[in-house]
Amino acid sequence: MSLFLKKPISTLMAESAESEKSLKRTLTAGSLIALGIGAIIGAGLFVRTAAAAAQNAGPSVTYGFIVAAIGCALAGLCYAELSSSIPIAGSAYTYSYATMGELVAWIIGWDLILEYAVGAATVGIAWSEYLNRLLVDVLGISEIPYQWCHSPFQHSGDLHGIINLPALFIVIILTMLLIRGTQESALVNGIIVITKVSIVVLIIVLGWSFINPANHTPYIPAATTYVDPDGLSHNFGGFWGIIGAAGVVFFAFIGFDAVSTTAQEAINPKRDMPIGILGSLAICTVLYILFAHVLTGMATVEDFRTSGKEASVVFAINKYMIGYGWLSKLVTVAILAGFSSVILVMLLGQSRVFYSMSRDGLLPKVFSDIHPEYKTPYKASWFILILVGLFAAFVPGDIVGDMTSIGTLFAFILVCIAVIVLRKTDPDLKREFKTPLVPLVPILGAVVCGLMILGLGWTNWLRLIIWLLIGFVIYFTYSKKHSVLQNKDNAIPGIDPLKPDL
Repeated sequence: MSLFLKKPISTLMAESAESEKSLKRTLTAGSLIALGIGAIIGAGLFVRTAAAAAQNAGPSVTYGFIVAAIGCALAGLCYAELSSSIPIAGSAYTYSYATMGELVAWIIGWDLILEYAVGAATVGIAWSEYLNRLLVDVLGISEIPYQWCHSPFQHSGDLHGIINLPALFIVIILTMLLIRGTQESALVNGIIVITKVSIVVLIIVLGWSFINPANHTPYIPAATTYVDPDGLSHNFGGFWGIIGAAGVVFFAFIGFDAVSTTAQEAINPKRDMPIGILGSLAICTVLYILFAHVLTGMATVEDFRTSGKEASVVFAINKYMIGYGWLSKLVTVAILAGFSSVILVMLLGQSRVFYSMSRDGLLPKVFSDIHPEYKTPYKASWFILILVGLFAAFVPGDIVGDMTSIGTLFAFILVCIAVIVLRKTDPDLKREFKTPLVPLVPILGAVVCGLMILGLGWTNWLRLIIWLLIGFVIYFTYSKKHSVLQNKDNAIPGIDPLKPDL
């Protein structure tokens, strides 16, 4: 059978029909917007903003946010069309299966593990670090002993890590919440979103009067090379500095596409999916640009390179916003809340991708088993808990680097291409939302995302290639043999996987 055999859209729709095994439809447009904001605002805003300013662009990091937002908006328009036309769980994986065939679908499904599972573990490790800040700086009690909040591969002087228990703890708690139900998860996420968005707005409003115009002069630094303390060189200033900053702060936008993985759980997906995707992206873009403008106006680039670093926001508030120490404590709370909601949505997205791949036979069928009461893919969630939990508990957070970003950008490029392909192969498909100016918008989306990949450097390109090669081995040794499309004996009862679209 062909490696590029496509899954008919009529089959996709049949599989999504309400039945005992269907996912429960509980999410409104408002829930989807909150879900998107919950995934987007987190580590990227509070940590990556300062990193991009220090290494790449200085105050023109705001332009980096704009470039990243343009790439996400173009890709978001493509996601909105596909999610409203093919309202099935699985996100870019499902869209690729329907437009470019099984091998491409497998590649993107494997690639999404970088975004969701590895990303969730990485954020879980960061959550553990900020939990200690909360205990010491906010609550005034002792921090967790070093050995119980670091991996065995980390040490500080004579202290050696054993296991990162806080990171494992938050992954377990959020997985149990997801198994309990998507509606309950969305409610908790909504509360977290209100908390952290309120604090971001506070920083923008209160910090505006502390902006020092000298820190914004020149707004775009002259093009030079910056060598960080680890000996790595970065393009600083000028055009490539802004592009490099866009690649770095792109991490801050990761998550809005996770909204599309819940298409089968939206009450009215054809109307609500575009609202959820584009609405959350628009709100976060405005907040990001204003936040970056205020932060780079308060503190200097040298602050971000030395004293500030990962705690740059707290550092800037304590040093320059005299009398607002209480705000720095709220920021620590906001960062923990932000990390929690990002982990929640990443775990949600990964379980839904596993669910879709399992129903197609590319992963073991156990991952598509639905809980009889909660109507969630609970076995997939338990497996992901083990995968993410082991990584979070025993692997250092910096080992992944920008892999999450490059994996997501690659997925975005394929989604943009999928819109063009589907317009040609199925022009009569009912589309509740249409991407404007096709093929121009999808082409521009693919180009901008490709440009940001270039900005991430060759080491990340190499890691992506290695990750994809591992995926090819799994596909040809297991997935191809068990594929429903490749072997009708594996089909779901009552559904012909090769039935042509009507």
